[in-house]
Order: sequence, then C-alpha cells, then structure tokens
Amino acid sequence: MAIDEGTIEERLSGHMSFLEHLDEFRKRLVRSALIIGVAFCICWFFSDQIYNFLAIPVQEALTRAERREVPLSGRKGDEKLLPLKGVKEGDTGLYVFDRPTNIGNIPVAAGTSVMAIVSRDSTGNPGLFTEQIIYTSDTVLPKGVKLPVDFRVEKDPTKEANERMVITTAVEPFTLYVTVSLYAAIALSIPFLLFEIWGFISPALYKHERKYVTPFIFLSTISFVVGAAFAYYILFPPAVAYLLGLGSDFQLLLRATDYFEFITLIMLAMGIIFQMPAVSYVLSRIGVISAGFLVKSWKVALVLILIIAAFISPTGDIPNMMLFATPMAVLYLVSIGIAWFFGKKRETD
Repeated sequence: MAIDEGTIEERLSGHMSFLEHLDEFRKRLVRSALIIGVAFCICWFFSDQIYNFLAIPVQEALTRAERREVPLSGRKGDEKLLPLKGVKEGDTGLYVFDRPTNIGNIPVAAGTSVMAIVSRDSTGNPGLFTEQIIYTSDTVLPKGVKLPVDFRVEKDPTKEANERMVITTAVEPFTLYVTVSLYAAIALSIPFLLFEIWGFISPALYKHERKYVTPFIFLSTISFVVGAAFAYYILFPPAVAYLLGLGSDFQLLLRATDYFEFITLIMLAMGIIFQMPAVSYVLSRIGVISAGFLVKSWKVALVLILIIAAFISPTGDIPNMMLFATPMAVLYLVSIGIAWFFGKKRETD
C-alpha cells in the first residue's frame, strides 16, 4: 500500500514538541499579563468608584443589622420624610454632624448639633448656615458659618458614616485599592484572556472546529458578566446579611480588606462557574462531549459542585452552601439540555 509522503510531512509539521508547547504557553502567559497590566492601569483611575460600587451590599446589610427601625409617626399622623431640596430659604432646624469635621481649624466631633438656617452665600447659592454661636474648649465658632451640606447631591438617608468599614494599618488603603483594581482588571480582560486560551488549545483541534472561536469568546464573556452580576445582586446580599445577623449582639466593625477579597472572590468564582453552558455548547458542537456523557457523570458532577460550593461559601453551614450549590446544579442541567440540542458527532478534516 503506497503512502503519500507529502501527507505524512504535513501531519508531522502540525505536531509540536514538549518544549515548543512550553514556549507557546510562555508567550500566551506574557501576553495575558500585559493585557491585565494595561487594564489595571485603567482601573486604577476608577478604583474609588469601583470601591464604592462593591461596598453597597455590605453597607445595606450593616444598615439592616445595626439600625433600630422605628415607624415614622407623630401627633398629626401625616408625618413624612422630605428631601433636602424641598427646604425653603429661611427655614430653620437642628443640624447634626454625621462625622468628625474641621471647620477652618476648629475640630467638631461627630454628633454635635447646632441650630441652622437655610440662606444664600455671597455667590447666591443656597446653603445651610449656623444660626447660633458654637463654643469649643478654646475657640468660638460664630453665627453665619456655612455647614457642609450640598443641596445639589441626593443622599440616601438610610446610610450613615458610621457604617463604613475599618482599616487597621496605614498602608491598607493603598493595598485595598490595588486589590480592587487588580480584580477589576482581570474581569475587564476576560475577552482577551479567553482569546489567548483558545489560541493555545486551537492547534489540537481540526480546521473546521476552529471556527467556534467567536461563539466561544462571545458566549463566555456574556456568561462571565451574568455570573458576576448574579453573585453581586442575588447571591451575596442574603449571604452577608445572614453573617452580619449572627453578630447583631456585637459591635460590627468589618475590615475593608477582608470584605473586598471576599466579594471579589465570589464574583470571579461565579463568573467562571457560569461558563458551564458556554463551554458545553462549544464542546458539544465539536463532539467532545454529549448529553449522554453529562447524564452518566451526574454523580461526579454533584460531588464537585458540593466541593466548590463548600470552598467559596463564607461558612460551612448547609443553608449557605446550598445557596451556592443550587445555581451550579441548575447550570449543569442547562448544560445537559444545550449538549442534547446542539451536540453532534465529531468529524475529522
């Protein structure tokens, strides 16, 4: 039987040695690091906004855990909260400093109250001004001093300055913003990182199978965003509320670094876990897996799901672990349906 030497040389030319695989892996790794580095520089300029966004769930949980709720009622029965923009010039009332403040060089402690009046400053802008003299230990704060109130900014009355997280070292704020920027850079770089991963594994695929690079990157990116959003909006709030609820008998002082490492880990983990349907689609279209294979492997998959849920769950109790395991089990069932609907046998070139 004659053997076409050209065909043999073509096949051998497609093979890579172990060292060549390592060199290719090194190149992909360096490019991925450069992509994350560029994204980190971008995210660093927005680290404060990212920090405030990620802090919302725990601030709301702290509000519910620490604050005593009293219904708004009074003598007339029609009392209601009014927005700050609704006050009129000449209105007076008691202003309470919600945090330690320096007015000029005079320190004013949090909780200090002073009578104030709504008026206009020298430029004609509305503001809140002291209506009485404030005496300190060595200084007198006169009437007519402008207080730190901005009528143009809408603030949430359910949040207080005391519900911010704490730091324990001088360098911790810098470390915190670096960590937040790094995790945000990884999330921002997901499409490019997926392209590098596909570029590394694509030589092992047939030529007609490499056309799935676009569906793979698109579906995986969407799945990551959905998974991170699911963790932020649905999964994390009840988990952190449960944990803070256990400490309702104590003074809650949450370390900022621990919290942000916790929430970013959960968001990244759920973003990766939500890749199951996208990966199942590509692998079933190629013919690597099938719905029957996933059904037969459900016991192994269930054990892996429980192990992963126990690892990323903040506590080892059953309710919290099931909170994380349930969406993973649902995703596995969705992956079976995708493999059944889109799957086909693998074809060679």
